[in-house]
This record gives sequence, C-alpha cells and structure tokens, in this order.
Amino acid sequence: MLHPHTELRFVSDKIGYGIFATKFIPIGTLTWVKDKLDRVFTPDEVAHMDPANLENLLKYTYRDRAGNYFFCWDLTRFVNHSYKPNSMLTAMGYEVAICDINAGEEITNDYGSFNIIEPFECAWGPHERQFVRPDDLTRYYQEWDNQIAEAMKNSGKIEQPLSLLLSQDQKNKLNDFSEGRIKIPSVLENYYST
Repeated sequence: MLHPHTELRFVSDKIGYGIFATKFIPIGTLTWVKDKLDRVFTPDEVAHMDPANLENLLKYTYRDRAGNYFFCWDLTRFVNHSYKPNSMLTAMGYEVAICDINAGEEITNDYGSFNIIEPFECAWGPHERQFVRPDDLTRYYQEWDNQIAEAMKNSGKIEQPLSLLLSQDQKNKLNDFSEGRIKIPSVLENYYST
C-alpha cells in the first residue's frame, strides 16, 4: 500500500502519470508496504499468461529475489523511475523515503532495484548511467544501502502511517534499525539472478 499522503497526477505526454506527495513526508518514512492485496505471480504463472495480460504485468510489476512478480493493487504502479530517487525499496518488504519529500514533489524510485527484465533509457534524458539495467542491484547496492541506512535512523522518530500493515517482526526490526541495535539487510538480498 502506498503512503496515504500521495495522489496520482499527470506528469507529461512522454512520462504519463506519477505519484506526488500531498503533504511533507520526512526522511525515514515508509512510502510503501507490501500488503495482502498485492498480487504475487510465480514465474510459471507468468510463462502461461496470455499476451495482453502479460504486457501489463511486465509493465507494472517488480520481481523479488525468487523471480516472483509483484503487482501492486493500488496506485503504486505509477511511481516513476529516477536516477536520483527519493524513495528506495528495501530488503524488508517496504520502501522508505531516503530524503525529505516536500508537498507537491513527485515520489520516485530507481527501477534498477526492481530486477527489471530488459535495460531501458530513462525518459528524463541522459545520465552517467545511460541505461537502467537488470543487474543494477549488483552495481549500486552499496550506495543504496548507505542511503537506506541513513534514512532508517529517523524511522522510529516519526509518524509511520503504514506501520499498521507491518508484521510484529517488521515493527520490531524497524525499531531496532532506528535505534542502531541491528544492521539493516542489504538491498542486494533482493537481487534475482536469472
């Protein structure tokens, strides 16, 4: 489930739609939590899917470390890619704001952390990376780990509207991360090697 202080807005003809903050979202805030309504498709189910559904599934899903495809039931599927995202997928079943997100600002992720299937050029134009690639997790995980770790220091000190969707284990670990009692697992744990 997507953070409640967000809304869908038109970005441009080239980009389409995106998700924007309607209120200030501080660093360390959970911006998305996998919930029971999100649908999971196994690689076998995807292999037997009809072409029309497969096209939409591949466009609006991310893959986990086991190669399963996650289709978010809500507007999360409209969160766009950025080479300098303000939200990052963690290895704990949620995304976290890795910097302050102001009201009116678009919420973005780096699709390189989603185990994409084919490389693509970002619609926002040139960047030193040039392409988002299926193996970006192996290239940038240390940078992303550092951003997540820094953000998580603040996570226990702020309101977390999505905490109701966390398991008790996730809540305990979120508190432990915030207090520095345990190390945050590397985002590299999400990597799916085909």
